Parts: sequence; C-alpha cells; structure tokens
Amino acid sequence: MSHTFPTWPPPVRPRRSRHFTDIAVASDVKRIVLLAGRGEEDAESCERIVQASGLEWTIIRATWFSQNFNESYFLDQILAGEVALPVDSIPEPFVDAGDIADVAVAALTDDRHVGQLYELTGPRLLTWSEAVGEIGKAAGRDVPFVVITPDQFAAGLTEAGVPEDVVGLLIYLFTTVLDGRNAKLADGVQRALGREPKDFADFARDAAATGVWSAEAVREG
Repeated sequence: MSHTFPTWPPPVRPRRSRHFTDIAVASDVKRIVLLAGRGEEDAESCERIVQASGLEWTIIRATWFSQNFNESYFLDQILAGEVALPVDSIPEPFVDAGDIADVAVAALTDDRHVGQLYELTGPRLLTWSEAVGEIGKAAGRDVPFVVITPDQFAAGLTEAGVPEDVVGLLIYLFTTVLDGRNAKLADGVQRALGREPKDFADFARDAAATGVWSAEAVREG
C-alpha cells in the first residue's frame, strides 16, 4: 500500500493541492496524511480537496512548532540576545514537532486514524514573551522579548538576508493568523496517541541540554 505525507507551507494554494491529489490518485497512492496549518482558511480549502479525493485521509492541523525557536526562524534572534517580533499579548499553544511526527506515523500505519481530523496543540497557552522567558530560564540566559511593528520585522528579516518568500510567509502568519483565533487548546495529541502533549517547558529544557542556546553557541554564531 502506498501512502503519502504532504505538507504545504502557508499561504497554501487550493489549485496546487488539487493537482497533487490528482497525481496521487493516478499514481495508485492509497492513503494521504495532510499536515496543514491551524486556523488558515486556504488550508481548510485544501483539506476539503483531500477529503473529496477518494483517498484514505487523515488531516493534521498544527499550531506553531516549538522547534521554531531552536531549529528555525527564531534561533538567530535568541543567539543574538533579543527576540523582537510583531506580536504582543496573543497567546499560542505551541506544539512539539515530536508530537506531530508521532501522530503522522500513527496515521500512516494504523487504519484507526483514517477519516480523522486532529488539531494538535501543546498542553497550555503561552504568550510569545512567556515562551521566550521559558527559553531564557532553561538556557540560563537573559533573553529579552521586544514588540516591534510588522514593517520593522520585515525590514530586519530582509537585512539579514532572509529570502523574500520566507519574509512574506512570516509576515502573513504574524499579521493574519496570530489574531487570537488559535488561542485555545485542542485534544488532537490525546485522541491520536492516548497521552498528553509535550509541554513547552520540557521542550525548552531538552533543547537547552543540547547546547543550542548556550554561551558557546552564541560565540560560535
């Protein structure tokens, strides 16, 4: 049996999603597990395309990944000693990427998950300032959080050499999706795996133990 696990970064395009599912069907793929963004209208349009494709399907909607702080967008800011983002007091239920992977594997290998839609979040809401504070505590460093405007954020990303499409993606997320629509917990991890999701403090502790945010990493950066 052939299975596939696509993920389309926002903002997604329904036409591309339809093209992908058409190819999957023509290629004799039997099951599709879609990783989509939570609270995104275009993503939900793509979900409906997958659900109507005739394939066995499972939908995974994920909130912001905790790993964006140690593997992706915000690592450089943490190493520089200050996180400056265009978001104030909007809380987010950050989800650990390991939980997402575990749900995806379960959905790809266990028929019980066919036809299920799982919204994945962490176990509690944190403001971005609180999340950065958790990181500072785990790393034993003072990492201030500063609120800036979207224009300032975009200018800083461009100056740092971030590709234009990534700048556009981040501005879209911070100005459109981070409006409070996702400021609530969901039980997708519990339903799919029968356990609680990983807490952000545990993520921060484990990431800090690797040295990724250490003073040595700062010097090397």
